[in-house]
Amino acid sequence: MRSIIITGASSGIGRATAELFLSRGWRVGLIARRRSLLEEIAAGQERAVVLPADVTDAAAMQAGFAAFGRLDVLFNNAGLFGPSAPIDEVALEDWAQVLSVNLNGMFIAARLAFAAMRAQGSGGRIINNGSISAHAPRPGSVCYTTSKHAITGLTKSLSLDGRPFDIACGQIDIGNAESPLVAELKAANPGMDTMDVAHAAASVLHMAELPLSANVQFMTVMATKMPFVGRG
Repeated sequence: MRSIIITGASSGIGRATAELFLSRGWRVGLIARRRSLLEEIAAGQERAVVLPADVTDAAAMQAGFAAFGRLDVLFNNAGLFGPSAPIDEVALEDWAQVLSVNLNGMFIAARLAFAAMRAQGSGGRIINNGSISAHAPRPGSVCYTTSKHAITGLTKSLSLDGRPFDIACGQIDIGNAESPLVAELKAANPGMDTMDVAHAAASVLHMAELPLSANVQFMTVMATKMPFVGRG
């Protein structure tokens, strides 16, 4: 039975991905802060493992990975948007919080997954959730955009360092999937074009099911009409 740990599994893209993988027979480790939401997903699912943890808590994360056991794939997904404002209106505390979750948290999860896969001796796959913002920012998104550009560097480094151990790493850049985060943005921008979050989950599944001899290095999946490609 193939196994995956998903961070940020309690809602949005993480939850949709967890539910899809469970339906396809995977053993799924569910990491997020809110145990009650993880237990909702796991209800009646014997292959679901509830692992409540804050991704920024290295000790809690290590305990969760150790409790889960063998790991084939990590979907490194947890993240937050942070304040929407020009840089001079962003509090240093808010900047630090976004980097703590979106960068430090993803580093912690990737580090644990890499170590587990290396120790297993049979390789594995890490899928980082980047964002369209890893390429093109929204206005007033300095914290989120900076963190997601950094994830691209993390992805490339992991891809290179994982080669001797058959650890593949790829990045999925998702645009306007209908998650709670996007719902907030859409409420402020009623004309925003979005797509069902199920398409993002299906794209993660495609990446995860590849043999380790193949890798989707970077994938962009987005609402067709969102203004990512083009000029103003």
